[in-house]
Amino acid sequence: MNGTGRKVPPTARIAEFPETAAEQARWWEGHILEVLHGLPLDASEGAVPRPEFDPRRNSLAERERVKAAELTAAGHPVTASGIKQRRQRYQRDGLIGLADGRSAKQMPAFGMVDAAVVEAMRQAISETVEDSSKTIGFIVWRAKEILAGRKDAAHVEVPSRATLYRLYSKLATGTHATGSARTRRSVNARPPGPFGEVPATAPGELMQIDSTPLDVLVRLDDGIAEKVELTAMVDIATRSITAAVLRPTTKAADASVLLARSVTPEAMRPGWSEALLMSRSVLPRRRLLTLDERLEQAAARPGRVHGPRLAVSPRRSTRSGPTNFVATGHPRPAPVSFTPRPVSLWDLSSSEAG
Repeated sequence: MNGTGRKVPPTARIAEFPETAAEQARWWEGHILEVLHGLPLDASEGAVPRPEFDPRRNSLAERERVKAAELTAAGHPVTASGIKQRRQRYQRDGLIGLADGRSAKQMPAFGMVDAAVVEAMRQAISETVEDSSKTIGFIVWRAKEILAGRKDAAHVEVPSRATLYRLYSKLATGTHATGSARTRRSVNARPPGPFGEVPATAPGELMQIDSTPLDVLVRLDDGIAEKVELTAMVDIATRSITAAVLRPTTKAADASVLLARSVTPEAMRPGWSEALLMSRSVLPRRRLLTLDERLEQAAARPGRVHGPRLAVSPRRSTRSGPTNFVATGHPRPAPVSFTPRPVSLWDLSSSEAG
């Protein structure tokens, strides 16, 4: 959710589009990045902007006009205003803003059923919350009665009995409308879930921590064989795992370990192949050395030189505690709620990795 409460699609949703639409969006991304920053997405290390796209020489509007003329000459007719619109969508929504939204459109969740019929079925199901348990047949009959009482009932097409039963099956999932009355009331009394969506277009902008039990036995240091949990920190923008730990039971300290491993270089260990050195990888090693000299002998693995601006952890795994605040180095840590929703946690964008 953004500041106005509007849902913003994350970059990860590009997977919902056909491959051709996704490739087209990535093609546009390279051109838009050149307009914004002077260099395309695949620019090599040490590359300098072309004179016509140098932000220090030309205004944004001038660079948009040059890009429009360049693409038009290459057989992709587009106007400067079209470049501006794509640039604004990219800055607002990330990669998904450049994809053709028409290609991701799907059939309505309830097919061709009239919206009034869906609303009536929802109402009929909700009326069962405080009453005794009803049968599906009664709820379908009640939905028809609600439709008959509408002023525009003559213009609403009531589907067949089989379609109404299928509609009930979709809408009643999880409501226990025909099950236990106690369970039904308990489910209805739950507060609405805090789930939301946030965009993540830059590495480290949004990190997620989660744990999953592994169905394997591991021999621990004390010689006892037990099952373990895998807890990992995932960077949403790049889809990379920056750190992971194996523990019999995940604790708050593990969140601090993940944070520390994500923002510090991974030193090469005895027996590792030299092919794993960062100097052998395609990472911009020389630029990174100016930020942390330890990268000279570091292994090439995903990591963040600065800490994540936002970290999200489910309530059931890593819990908040004083350890998390010590790890962040925050002078005045605010209370942290480890709920499955975006919550301000660690803002280390101004702190160097230590």
